Amino acid sequence: MKSLKFKWLFVVLLVLNISFSQENDEVLLKVGDASIKASEFLRVYNKNLDLVKDESQKDIDGYLKLFTEYQLKLQEAKHLKLDEDKNYKREFTRYKKQLIKNYISENKVTDELVEEAYKRSKIDINASHALVRLDANAKDTIAAYNQVLAIRDRVLKEGYKTVQADMHNGETVFLEDLGYFSAFKMVYDFESAAYNTPVGEISMPFRTQFGYHVVMINDKRTSRGTITAAHIMISESQKDSLTNPENRIQTIYKKLNQGESFEALAKQFSEDKSSANNGGKLTPFKSGQLSSTKFEDEAFSLKNNGDYSKPFKTAYGWHIVKRIDLKEIAPFEDVKAFLVTRVKRDSRSKLINEAMLAKLKKKYKIEYNSKAKSYFTNLLNDKFYTRGWEVPKDLNKAEPIFTINNSPFTYNAFAKHLFNSQRLYANNKLPFATIVDKEFDAFFETSVFKYREENLELENKDYANILKEYRDGLLLFDLMEKEIWNKASKDTLGLETYYNDNKSNYKWEDRVDVVIATSSDKSNLKKLRKLMKKGKSEEEIKEALNKNDQENVIFTKGIYNVTNPILPTDFKAKQGLSDVYNNHNEAYHIINVKEVIPSRVKTFEEARGLVVNDYQAVLESNWIQDLYSRYNVQINDGVLKSVKSKLIN
Repeated sequence: MKSLKFKWLFVVLLVLNISFSQENDEVLLKVGDASIKASEFLRVYNKNLDLVKDESQKDIDGYLKLFTEYQLKLQEAKHLKLDEDKNYKREFTRYKKQLIKNYISENKVTDELVEEAYKRSKIDINASHALVRLDANAKDTIAAYNQVLAIRDRVLKEGYKTVQADMHNGETVFLEDLGYFSAFKMVYDFESAAYNTPVGEISMPFRTQFGYHVVMINDKRTSRGTITAAHIMISESQKDSLTNPENRIQTIYKKLNQGESFEALAKQFSEDKSSANNGGKLTPFKSGQLSSTKFEDEAFSLKNNGDYSKPFKTAYGWHIVKRIDLKEIAPFEDVKAFLVTRVKRDSRSKLINEAMLAKLKKKYKIEYNSKAKSYFTNLLNDKFYTRGWEVPKDLNKAEPIFTINNSPFTYNAFAKHLFNSQRLYANNKLPFATIVDKEFDAFFETSVFKYREENLELENKDYANILKEYRDGLLLFDLMEKEIWNKASKDTLGLETYYNDNKSNYKWEDRVDVVIATSSDKSNLKKLRKLMKKGKSEEEIKEALNKNDQENVIFTKGIYNVTNPILPTDFKAKQGLSDVYNNHNEAYHIINVKEVIPSRVKTFEEARGLVVNDYQAVLESNWIQDLYSRYNVQINDGVLKSVKSKLIN
């Protein structure tokens, strides 16, 4: 799905609480052919107030200007008929289908699934499985069932590892160790089979959309909870070919054991840029959430807050991990809302939809044509099994097969459904009556939800507002892409002219090429400085100072902006050997500045990304002025005064 961009996004989100009563809801703004009522402006303004960063736009007049520009763009998009573009329609339809799932639900079934998911989330399962792949639409399933059943029998007799080595081919047959997982980590049918199978046993075959499985349960344990941890990482890929990642992590580990701060060492030496500046702290995680089981096991094995591991290796490099906090599973009421969202997005939603269908059948007035099924049974012939059946030309197309609230769903629509379903029955000669029954049920379910979808905007105001805002936001994305973003990036001459006129805005900061010597003990630095002045190598200095298995000094080198946090805040960009910098990241540093690289104007290619962004802003500003000149804008001052009064009160 496309990502919406820039400031105009703030006026396309969600639903507000403040509105005028119907009788007082007058038109506030007219832009071209569009009339916008005061309630609509209030709805958008109040919801987005906290999202708007520009203080001037929190002022009613400032925000009204932004809102007016938004409406101008909508008018232009419709004038250009972007709302008729097939890609736009496809993207909007995809979003609509996702959104509607949140509004077509069945609370009783949802609550039961949420409670079940909570109970399962308190237990981690370690499992292995066997899978015989099968197309989701396949009807002849006996061979696959028997094959996975035979694998189960062999596992019971010979052991899982033996059968795994013999049978797994990674294409049609899979025997895999899954490690530990919990609720929502597997498709629902697989999850249910795993939780319903005792430890040490193998389930009977069951089917998912992937094929037939059996699952063997190796262990069940109480969930390890959610851990907050920090780490220091040294990458296996080093720019400096002389740097040995394992040696460097061991050096840092020695410094930890000498009492130095984990957070300070992470800030100074960790090569995980996403966490280093935060002392190595990671986003909290649970078992099965990270891609590295080794990292998870090391983290969860730490017994107390503040404990840290020995160095260990993963696919990403070498790590030391520290436990900051460990939280057990939260009480049900605290996580219920989160679980409701997860359940509605999970494969469990199929059960919710089935329950909702039953509910809608009671809600709507539905009338069936009692002759329809037999009529279509007689229409089918053997060509149906070879995808050669055609809809008869003399079909009574307008005849209703059923009606929902007097809206007809016709023979023609069902005939097209049957025509498209032929592929499901190739070489699978079910009786025609069975096929018609099966496809009627599928067509009926689709039709009921289609009716619900097409009428939901009339039934649910919240849904209608969200859908409108996404519809407009997606339209504006396409408009901005067409009129601004693509034009700016492709206008090479315009970009170069803009760059030449504004070169002073695109500069490199002052940079330095440095070697940093770091120690937690200030007494070491006088000797260290003398050795550095004599031109001793890093290895020679380490040999001289790192005595008795103590890591008293560690070196870092590279080219950094003078404002880089790895450098002390009072750092002086002067070539040569510095004095001692005190208490930066809870350590002492001497810095050998090999070269000072002064600030300079970036070349066009170096600055291209920034230039494109700035040039886009110029194009957009000029374009908006053009829109103002082409579309009539009228503001009802009396209504605006009432809006301001309502917001103040």
